[in-house]
Amino acid sequence: MTLAATPSAPARGPMIGLGAQAVLLGALAATLGLTAAGLLAGAVYGLVLCGGLGAGLRRHGMRSMGPANVVTFSRAILVGGVTALVVTSFAHPVSTPALVAVAGVALALDGVDGQVARRTGSTTALGARFDMEVDAFLILVLSVYAGDRFGWWTVALGAYRYLFVAASWALPWLTAALPYRFSRKVVAALQGIVLALVTADLLPPLLSQLALAVALASLTWSFGRDARWLYKASRVRAAARVRWSAPRPALVG
Repeated sequence: MTLAATPSAPARGPMIGLGAQAVLLGALAATLGLTAAGLLAGAVYGLVLCGGLGAGLRRHGMRSMGPANVVTFSRAILVGGVTALVVTSFAHPVSTPALVAVAGVALALDGVDGQVARRTGSTTALGARFDMEVDAFLILVLSVYAGDRFGWWTVALGAYRYLFVAASWALPWLTAALPYRFSRKVVAALQGIVLALVTADLLPPLLSQLALAVALASLTWSFGRDARWLYKASRVRAAARVRWSAPRPALVG
């Protein structure tokens, strides 16, 4: 599901998206059957998504979403459908092909919004953050679905990023900018690929467990390396501040 037009005002885009989320949830409920809990989870997700996006647009003074954000928003709406299906799966089995199709389109569109942003010159800080949050939540939801089948340790795949954010509240140096690393993108892509494979039941159970363990190990390595780099950078900055703030000997003429 995509949004056909870029809204002309910040309030309009989120409202259109909320309507699209309701239509998607209604279609899933009518064709596949959603539990009350699944429907509620999807609806709450949609309200938080649209409310957060509206607040972000106002904070950044943006009067339109831009084409790249429309793609990301469309992908985010699909994630609402995935959320509803995963919560429903706790009560009774859901259609694996349908879950894989909705999640697969959301994952496939991951690189499209960035391409659109670069080609249309509409790259923004809000768009980058929005894209990252949608990715993180989709991985969390899929890791919960995998946890119900392969063990709840798999939820760490989706929880890592949120634990990192929580840790940054106590350790502000974790919020500093990180240098670009292609390996970080590879590790992030690996999480989506592995979770898509195990969700689709394309791997034998033992191989699924192994793939999930490799994905978790690579994610642990990536976050650990980033945390170590940020810590060392914070010590360098602290040493520089001490050096510059130290009293200097007066020159004697």
